Amino acid sequence: MLIGRLGLEKARIPHSDRHGLVWLDRGRLEVEDGCLRFVTSGGGELEAGDYQIPHQSLSIILLGPGSSVTHDALRLLARHSCALAAIGEGAVRFYTAPPLMPDTSALAREQTRLWADINKRMEVARAMYAIRFGEIVRTRDISVLRGQEGARIKRSYQLAAERHGISWKGRNYDRNNPNSGDPANQAINHAASAMRAAASVAVASVGAIPQLGFVHEDSGQSFVLDIADLYRHDVTLDIAFGAVKEAANGREALEKLVRRRAARLFRQRSIIPSMIDRIKMLVGPDRELTDEGKI
Repeated sequence: MLIGRLGLEKARIPHSDRHGLVWLDRGRLEVEDGCLRFVTSGGGELEAGDYQIPHQSLSIILLGPGSSVTHDALRLLARHSCALAAIGEGAVRFYTAPPLMPDTSALAREQTRLWADINKRMEVARAMYAIRFGEIVRTRDISVLRGQEGARIKRSYQLAAERHGISWKGRNYDRNNPNSGDPANQAINHAASAMRAAASVAVASVGAIPQLGFVHEDSGQSFVLDIADLYRHDVTLDIAFGAVKEAANGREALEKLVRRRAARLFRQRSIIPSMIDRIKMLVGPDRELTDEGKI
């Protein structure tokens, strides 16, 4: 644990050398004797206790349900460039986060450079598809890429349904009424929302620009959607169809089951740390595309 003092700038650690993020819930984030502490009576992921938080070595703190934060804690975090995000249980919702102001603009500048060059943008998009489908896509036409994605994801739906023993009649999504579909379609909608929240955490953690996507274009969260889609064909569908199977007993609402399953899988599979690594691989200044994402 690193010991800091309010208002002092010693013990600063560059974001590139920080450990990423820490999850806290059902407690109070406060400052005592110049140190950041989290006091909880238990009931969440942490046992009851008083924990010192090494804010200088973190990029972002994720504060879950049942928690509060003091003004002094916010001031200390801002002073040491550690972001704070309010999240749902297990990061299945991303409510708000103060802007992260990293000590370097390298990743954001590299993301912008790649996005601004139409050829480089296409290279990153192809790398994203290579990650998703395990093979290099030869085309350099984004519309063709999207068409290939549609065919593959349709097959992924069918395979996931068969794996979990769920009846599947095809994707049916009404943007104006997302709860109008059958249970499987509703579960996919809820799981996709949870995955977008996790991607929002990852994008905020590294100080990337959410508006500059490489496959998605129009949304103000285009890059968030790009990162969430890297997990769409396996993790998102596993969350959704697994929850539908679990809901067969009719004891709990489907959305609640999806959220709980998503929170569990996010932790078990280290989804957010994986997203952070992939963002750095795709658009980081020191990126090295591996065989799975090689252009």
